[in-house]
Amino acid sequence: MATEKTFYLETFGCQMNAHDSEKVIGTLRRQGYRQVESEEEASLILYNTCSIRDKAEHKVFNRLNDHKKLYKTGTRFGVLGCVAQQEGENIFARAPYVSLVSGSASYRKLPGMLARLEAGETHITGLDDCQTSETFESGDTARQNPYRAYITIIEGCDNFCAYCVVPYTRGRERSRASSSVLAEARQIADQGYTEIQLLGQNVNSYRDPERKRGFAELLTAVGEVPGIHRVRFMTSHPRDFTREIVAAIDAVPSLCDHVHLPVQSGSSRILQRMNREYSRDDYLEKISWIKAARRHISISTDIIVGFPGETAEDFMQTLDLLSAVEYDCVFGFKYSGRPNTPALTMIDSIPEAEKIERLQVLLDKQREIQRVNYAKHLGQVIEVMVEGFNAAREQVIGRSSQNIPVNFTCAQLIAPAPGSYQLVKITATHPNSLVGEAV
Repeated sequence: MATEKTFYLETFGCQMNAHDSEKVIGTLRRQGYRQVESEEEASLILYNTCSIRDKAEHKVFNRLNDHKKLYKTGTRFGVLGCVAQQEGENIFARAPYVSLVSGSASYRKLPGMLARLEAGETHITGLDDCQTSETFESGDTARQNPYRAYITIIEGCDNFCAYCVVPYTRGRERSRASSSVLAEARQIADQGYTEIQLLGQNVNSYRDPERKRGFAELLTAVGEVPGIHRVRFMTSHPRDFTREIVAAIDAVPSLCDHVHLPVQSGSSRILQRMNREYSRDDYLEKISWIKAARRHISISTDIIVGFPGETAEDFMQTLDLLSAVEYDCVFGFKYSGRPNTPALTMIDSIPEAEKIERLQVLLDKQREIQRVNYAKHLGQVIEVMVEGFNAAREQVIGRSSQNIPVNFTCAQLIAPAPGSYQLVKITATHPNSLVGEAV
């Protein structure tokens, strides 16, 4: 390897992966590595991968292939995350120039793996900890977001939904001690951050190993940390969503009035095939709790169309659910089989063209629902957290407490700094965003 220890890290996938990368970067820096902006500058190239969506591994191997020529100059390669855990040592067979393969459950062992890499070992793995009860906590997290700080409160998943690869790539559920979470929240506030997002595959499955706090109690405690103005959380599983969570949002102003509650299907029959452990009626009961709150809480969701066995009637029930809930945002996906999942044994008889058509129908219907929902904000004055500036449109970019994108103009010559807050009067609405003027 080169004399100077430099690294390039690219992250694929969700916010969990992005925050994992922040902790990996902190670990690398502590080991004497310097982060660089391109593969060509790096002595170590790392790809932190995601395997939730179809063909994710193809993207990673294509990226590796694009830069494998750098191996001859002494550069070393590592594959981290879900694809690493999923593919394991097969990665060495497909890409022999890769020297390090580590799943997320083994990140706490990175210092030792890096030392072995520097000593000349060529095939190093961190794949044997998928059933670990330990979490990856780092005092050297290199936070990349200038205005929002992430805290992982629970890792892994015990639900084994029929379509999902997460339990096989991230292991069993393991929660951090509430005292550790709160200590990190206070540290974040001391660093000047005012927004925290609590992360987990299923945040409301949180079980405090200290037995001091449930999820709603932890949420409340984080919201009461001095200096913290907004607290978000993602993602919730409907099975574990409780009235206490809604009560906490009602009681603590810093808790954002937004809940992401993935439903996946509006058909109880399909939910059972998915092994989601709730029915349509169970889900709608949780929604009724949210809608009964004193604050208006925005609701978003995830939906899969074309799951094996989904009939036209099942799909119509999903469309009907959109009308019943009136989501502010829907993330829709076509079903695609993932390695090791039970759904792979089901007959996937729905043609790809039909899946594409159903997805488009779903998104078109949701677009109209959002158009109506967002129009209700016309004339309101809302608080927006500034995230950036669109020079082409001369608009400040931000987000409301309800997680709705807001673009606004500002009379000031200098745009407000990212992370600051601005009251904005809404003057126009679109299906996916609000437009306004700074008050």
